[in-house]
Amino acid sequence: MESLKEVLAGFAAWLGHDHGDRAGAWMARLHINQPEIDTLRALPTPALPAHVAAPAGLDEPAGTGTPEENTGTGQLEAASALARAREHPDWHIFTRLADAPPQAAPGFLAGMPVVIKDLMTVRGYPLTCGSGSQGQVQEQDAEVVARIRKAGGAIIGTANLHELAYGITSDNPHFGRVRNPVAPERIAGGSSGGTAAAIAAGMAVAGVGTDTAGSIRIPAACCGVVGLKPSYDVLPRAGVADLAPTLDHVGPMADTVEHCAALFAAMLGLPAVPAWRRDNLSGLRIARLGGYFEHPLDPLVAQALDAVMQAAARDGAACSVREIEGCENAPAIQFHTICAEATNANWERLQQTPESIGEDVRVRLEIGLFLPAPLYVKAQRLRRQLAERMEEVLREADILICATLRAPAPPVGAPTVAIGDVNYPMHTAATQLTLPFNLTGLPALSLPWSRTTDGVPVCIQIVGRRGADWQVLAVAQRLQQLAPWRRDVSTIAASGESHARG
Repeated sequence: MESLKEVLAGFAAWLGHDHGDRAGAWMARLHINQPEIDTLRALPTPALPAHVAAPAGLDEPAGTGTPEENTGTGQLEAASALARAREHPDWHIFTRLADAPPQAAPGFLAGMPVVIKDLMTVRGYPLTCGSGSQGQVQEQDAEVVARIRKAGGAIIGTANLHELAYGITSDNPHFGRVRNPVAPERIAGGSSGGTAAAIAAGMAVAGVGTDTAGSIRIPAACCGVVGLKPSYDVLPRAGVADLAPTLDHVGPMADTVEHCAALFAAMLGLPAVPAWRRDNLSGLRIARLGGYFEHPLDPLVAQALDAVMQAAARDGAACSVREIEGCENAPAIQFHTICAEATNANWERLQQTPESIGEDVRVRLEIGLFLPAPLYVKAQRLRRQLAERMEEVLREADILICATLRAPAPPVGAPTVAIGDVNYPMHTAATQLTLPFNLTGLPALSLPWSRTTDGVPVCIQIVGRRGADWQVLAVAQRLQQLAPWRRDVSTIAASGESHARG
């Protein structure tokens, strides 16, 4: 009788991937994800059509005041941002920097220093996707990048990332591990780790990331910046490399909610930033997510959520607690969706130049070969069921609040994360609270709320109905005003430089 390794090797060879010597690595990785596989197999299949991701119509912003025609850059100009970036090549934040400060261009971004995740085309820059293959210099911008330029954004470089956007540490084997500027002993998060780190380090005001299971919100939470995953496909992905197309979102990241909103407006192609802010939270129904989203949580994260809801109630919101039935199955649904789609999206690279892919990403792409199509379809039916249950909750609430991460950013190199009495694999621990909103396409924003005693960010997640992106931003901006969090780039610089010397 053939061993399981021989079966896997033979099946992979039959599919055209003749690397049977790697069967042991495939088995080890499948073992890590055995809980997700067992969960999906055991679930009954709903009598529903498969979920089909579809673009959401964007609601009109309903803020007070007038449109903002010039958002400014705060205290940071492109030349000083670029100079600061050049001071710290050992932080591995960029894959490529501009040769010279970009010329200021007219537009409401007014020369705002912006970084672009190296997963999309940027005119004059190679596109590497953070991988070992030689990137070709691009002749045109991705659509969102072109819109940022048109609005006056000053692109100072392309940001490092977790290879192929398939991971959450941004420990890149080709460009180096992205350093977390606010907590150097902790991961920067991923996959948009370079974008978040550049903003946190004062090397940019804002940047573009992508998010398939949390890849904007996780690094935003680790580095203490703002990250918005918009509603599915309200922003175009033309020119952005696919990872898992029904889960992929492109979105803005920034030092403040105000700058995040300005970049979002630019990425939408608007002529100005619309009136979107709220004076208070009066009249809003805000629900804290319990159940799956609260058990377990690090005590400091739970305390932050308590404080958020108390602040919202004092500001006029009608607050409640809600649970979403079946959310505990979201990781299994996500696993079977992302594995199949990511392997398909990267099949040519995996076939032609597998040696150019780092081990952690390569093995994840390879195990996608062994997940049968019926489980993918089952996952999509369960995904529709989950989306409908979230929509039910959002008929009784305008905004949902939960943590971005169950615990503050994990230590660099930790294979697992202990939260309460539960020990999770690193990737599972980081994505559990973010991935449900990729599955359902809802807008979700990570906002810094407070810090631990040693300065590690503690962040919350703000979620709205599909299309209610401006409302999510407005609530985030108001909570930002109420939060104890205050950003201090000089402290960030001292922390990072002290660590580098040490």
